[in-house]
Formats: sequence, structure tokens, C-alpha cells
Amino acid sequence: MNEILDSINSPADLKKLNYQELKVLSKELRDYVIKVVSENGGHLASNLGVVELTLALHRVFDTPRDKIIWDVGHQSYIHKIVTGRKDSFATLRKINGISGFPKREESVHDVFETGHSSTSISAALGMAKARDLAENNYSIVAVIGDGALTGGMSFEALNHAGDFPTNLIVILNDNEMSISHNIGGLSNYLSKLRTEPAYFRMKGRIETILNRIPMIGKSMFKGAERLRDWLKYLVVPGVFFEELGFKYLGPIDGHDIRKLEDVIRRAKTYNGYPVLIHVVTVKGKGYSIAENNPDIYHGVSPFFIENGELKAKNSKSTYSEVLGNTLTELAEKNDRIVAVSAAMTEGTGLSGFASKYKERFFDVGIAEQHAVTFCAGLAAGGFRPVFAVYSTFLQRAYDQIIHDVCMQRLNVVFAVDRAGIVGSDGETHQGVFDITYLRHIPNIRIMSPKDGKELTEMLKMALSLEGPSAIRYPRGKAKEFEFAHTPLELGKSEVITEGDDGVIIAEGNMVAIALEVCEKLKKAGRSFTLVNARFIKPLDEELLVGLSKKHKLIYTMEDNVVSGGFGSSVLEFLSRMKADVDVRIIGYDDSFIPHGEKEELYFLKKIDSESVFKTIMKE
Repeated sequence: MNEILDSINSPADLKKLNYQELKVLSKELRDYVIKVVSENGGHLASNLGVVELTLALHRVFDTPRDKIIWDVGHQSYIHKIVTGRKDSFATLRKINGISGFPKREESVHDVFETGHSSTSISAALGMAKARDLAENNYSIVAVIGDGALTGGMSFEALNHAGDFPTNLIVILNDNEMSISHNIGGLSNYLSKLRTEPAYFRMKGRIETILNRIPMIGKSMFKGAERLRDWLKYLVVPGVFFEELGFKYLGPIDGHDIRKLEDVIRRAKTYNGYPVLIHVVTVKGKGYSIAENNPDIYHGVSPFFIENGELKAKNSKSTYSEVLGNTLTELAEKNDRIVAVSAAMTEGTGLSGFASKYKERFFDVGIAEQHAVTFCAGLAAGGFRPVFAVYSTFLQRAYDQIIHDVCMQRLNVVFAVDRAGIVGSDGETHQGVFDITYLRHIPNIRIMSPKDGKELTEMLKMALSLEGPSAIRYPRGKAKEFEFAHTPLELGKSEVITEGDDGVIIAEGNMVAIALEVCEKLKKAGRSFTLVNARFIKPLDEELLVGLSKKHKLIYTMEDNVVSGGFGSSVLEFLSRMKADVDVRIIGYDDSFIPHGEKEELYFLKKIDSESVFKTIMKE
């Protein structure tokens, strides 16, 4: 029984509560989030850390008239619950349920969709200027984490915002640092002093008085200004933001609702200035297991609440682990191999490498553009960098891939993790565009393993070749196949089965599904040749020519959008060869893929084995 939570149906209900009731509500919200995430999976630690901050924001501001933009969005669960989605929160990340990220179609309170990092300040500034141009009057708040602040885009936005005389509040949610008693007390004192309107009135009066003194007044004021600036650099933590043109307030205890509300209300009184409020929170607050292991419980699969152990256990290695383990073994024999991560060391399987080869491992933060060009620099200096990155995040560095790596034919390996459908994280995280945005770039090779063994061989090959390579592999446990494994050869595919009625050429994760399709076809009296593509680029042109002469129908299957993907490359080549063969491309249509379990989404997009079987049988 949730004593307070049951009565909360909108942000307006929060404003009726006293601080003791808010304390009870905070615990109830944490318990509810822990319960749902333990069943559905999701982002736990980050959401537990922003409970009080979210309540304070909704008590001070009036959404949806006022706008709150959550950077990345994986800390928006409390926001969802208190803005009318309490009863549907149990469907979190489930197909046809609510998204794990802000979603405009879900609620008028979700004013901007976010799933990638470092975008909130740019969006908020754009909204602020739109408000000003339309001569409206409401508040706009961007909530950004200290991790997201490492992204270059956030600094571009801060730099731009400092030039604008507009009302904008940026809340920096710092959950990596705690405030020590000494510095915290001084900082709180300075924060209170500097947020008082009387402080700014006094500063203005002193400036006016000094400037009126004949001969020496202006020089006295300049001297006082220099002394003030010197002291600011010594004691004021937010001077960097002030130099960018922001009013800096903080640090503030992010778990004290009363203090948070006071500072946020003060920030609203500054007209014509962007304000940055520095809030310090504890990631995983209220659930000791998450507090002690915030990285592990940042994004987590379903788990047992009592001990934090995952409900689904499997002894098989994931593709990420295969990549990380192989890279660590290869680095022992080659001291020119280095690894790079963009704040995803654990997620990309690089923890072991980072521990064993500290000097050769680089976590650049949430800065994919920088990561790619940093790798280019490492390669230009004679090293062999491997950038392990999620497919959906690599697309943020498109220009750097072209300009800084491929154009210069540098020896960079892109380990493209989470390629294809990833499942419950939804539209912003589905890795279904990488074949399309990579394959048309000159000088790059693209490989796609059907299982863990091929991933190992492809990484070894990529590190031995000259020029850039990309290896795309899916999320989850690495597959294993019983049939004999054909040795890997550059640009050559693997023929798995022979048949007379047609051909299926599948890449990577689709090979397992294609194998099921061939079994179904066999039972239906039709035999198909099954080919494991292995290489998206270069294509096995010799095999394609041979297949086109023997067969009249070729299907391609890919864990990617149809537009510009693997099937398109096959079709383009056979068209150039004027081959007398029909090509059918099976992949994802021209729409964003929602959240849900992978198998559910395969069925939804008709790329599961039964759907593909029925499609072929209709021919």
C-alpha cells in the first residue's frame, strides 16, 4: 500500500504535500521503480538518484506549460510516474507499453525526445528562443548529467547560450562526486550569498560609486574587479560556467527538496540570464546494492531485489565479452594494440582490457566524435586502435569516420556493438542503420559474424589488414553452430547448405534465422542454398555471379534497414552485371522500430523465421 503515491495523478497533486509527506513519497517512488525495473529491466541507479530533484522541479514549475528536457532521458522514470503514467509504468519497455525514454506521443509533459547524450541544452536553448520570438512567458529547464556534460555538443550549447540574454535554466545533475563538509559548507554559503538579489544590487551600487570618483574611480573599480576575479578562481566552483555567461548556483544537495525548491525559485528570478544550478546526487540512492555498484545497475536486466542477482543466467559469453577477451589476448602479443571506449567500458566488454593494459586503454567519455578522430591520431602514430562502440552511438561520428579515418586509410577498427535490433531500449538505440551509413564510404571494410568464433577471427583479420575495418555484431549471447566452420578468407562468403529452388544470403545475426527458414522450406519440399555473407564490403562478387547463373531467385536477409543496406549492395552489383535474377531484400522498412523484446520485434517487422518462410512460399 503506497500511502502517498496512490494519491498522485498529476504534478498538481505534488504541490499539496508537506515536506514530511514528500519524504514518504520519495521512498514509495524508489520502491516502485525498483519493483518494476527488477521485473522489466531498465535504467535503475540513475532514476533512484533523481527522485527529490524531479519532485522539486514539478513543484516549482507548471508542466506542460513550463518545459523540462531530460538529457539522455534514462533518468525520466519518476517524471513519467508523476505526470499521469503511474498506472502504466508497469509496462515499462514492454511492447506497446511506455518507453524507457521521454516520448512526445506518450505525454504532453514529454516535450523533447532524448535517448542519446548531450542534446538537452541545445534543444532547451532553441525552445527558449522560440518562446522569446513568439513573445511568450514560461520557463524552460534542461537537466543534464555530469557524464553527458563530457559530450562536445553540450559545450557548444553552453557557449552559444552564454551569448543570449534569455531566461534558461540548466540543472547539472552531478552524481559522481560528493560534497565534503568543509568545501560543501563554504560552497553552500557562497551559493546562498550569490543567489541573494541583495548581492547583485550591492555589486551594482559599488560599481556606480567607484566610477563616479574623479580620476581614480575607474582604475579603483578595475583593480577591485581583478581582485574579485582572482578570489573567484580560488573559491567559487562555478567560475567556468560564469565565464561562459551563466549565473552559477551551487553545489546543492540533490536529496533535500526544500533546498532544491529554494534555489530553483531563486533561479527563476533572474531575467535575461541563463542560469546553471549544480545539484549533487547519489546514483542508486535508497537501494544499497545500486549505490555500491552504480555502473552495474545503471542499465540492468531483470534481477532479484533481495540480492541484486540477475534472474536470467547463462554460461555462454556475450558477443561483447568475446570481443573484449579476444582483444585482451591479442594485445598480449602486440603492444601496438590499444582500445578506446566512449563511456561504455563495461557495456562493450573492455573491462578486462582496461584492467590489464591501463596504459593502452582510453575512455574518452561521452564523446564519440572525439573518440573516432583520437583513434585516427593513434593510428597515424603507428598504433592499432580498436574503438568499441554501440552502433546507435557511432552514427554520431559520421563525418569523423569519413574525413579523419577512411579518407586517410588509417588502421582503425570499429567494433560496432549492439548492431541490429537491441530490444527494450527502443527507437533511439536500435542499431539498424550502420550498414547503410558505412558501406558507401570508400576504403572501409565491413564484416558481420554469424557467431562468436567468427567474431574472434574477424577481429584478428581486421587488426592484420591495412586501412579501416568495421565489425558489426549483435547484443546478447554469442551464437554457436553445430555445422563445420569454413576458415575465414577476406571478401569471401560461406556456403552453408546447397539447394536448387533459390538462395538466401544472410548477414550476421540473420544467419540463425535463415537456417530455421531453410529447415521449414525443406519440410515443405523446397531446397534453398544458404549463404553466410560474412563480408558486407567487399562483396563476394565471384560467388554472386555464380549464384545468379544457377538460380533465378535470391533473397537477402539483414539486421538493418532495407534502404542502402546489404541487400541493396547485392542488388546494385547484380544490376551492373546485368544478371538475369530476381533479388528480394528482407530487412526493416522505412520506419523507426519501437521497444519490445527482440523476438517480438522480429515478428512485428516480419523478419522472424515463420514470417520469412511464408513470404518465400508465396513466390
